[in-house]
Amino acid sequence: MTILQTKQLSLNEVHRLLKIQKHSPAASFSDLLSLEPLSEFEQQELAQIREDFENYLYSEKVSEGLVKALTTFPLMRLAGFYRSPIKISLEEDIAEITIEDEDTKITGRLDILAVNREKAMSSTDVSFWVLVIEAKNSGFTVYMGLPQLLVYAFKNLSGQESEWGLTTNGMHYQFVYMQQGNPPSYQLMPELNLMNPEAAMQLLQVLKAICQL
Repeated sequence: MTILQTKQLSLNEVHRLLKIQKHSPAASFSDLLSLEPLSEFEQQELAQIREDFENYLYSEKVSEGLVKALTTFPLMRLAGFYRSPIKISLEEDIAEITIEDEDTKITGRLDILAVNREKAMSSTDVSFWVLVIEAKNSGFTVYMGLPQLLVYAFKNLSGQESEWGLTTNGMHYQFVYMQQGNPPSYQLMPELNLMNPEAAMQLLQVLKAICQL
């Protein structure tokens, strides 16, 4: 049996092994989500998150841990993910994931944030997956995290009609919308940049809308 690590897979390999298809992206987030205006407080907090991250970004390479601390955690708190009935599971609480298909086995430990409903029957009932990668040079894009994110989300897709995923390096945010089907499919949403004030506001709107699903 061939054993593959999730971090070693290319996007084409994920398509082939999981028999998942990429569909044309939605024209806008409002096609799938109900986006609400941000309050003055939310806009001020968002601007502070952007400023804090910018101070680090322009002075040094920002590690995965710093990306989480400076952007991911504050944004998710602001969007409402820390409030009941939402539960956040960190990587140390998530067991290894294994996908077997004929003579191929895909395995790897999750280094993501999984967001579960407290009423979920099991830890695999996840509606939103977040993969955080290091903010390195411009050549290390969020697209490099897509194969890993899709594998994690695919494992859980059979138990629900759809789910959302996000891969980010702190500056760039790539949302993915996955749906059941024959074959299952996913859409890449418009990429958002935290350093762009208008895009940053939409980023928080999207996170809030996903939180309320």
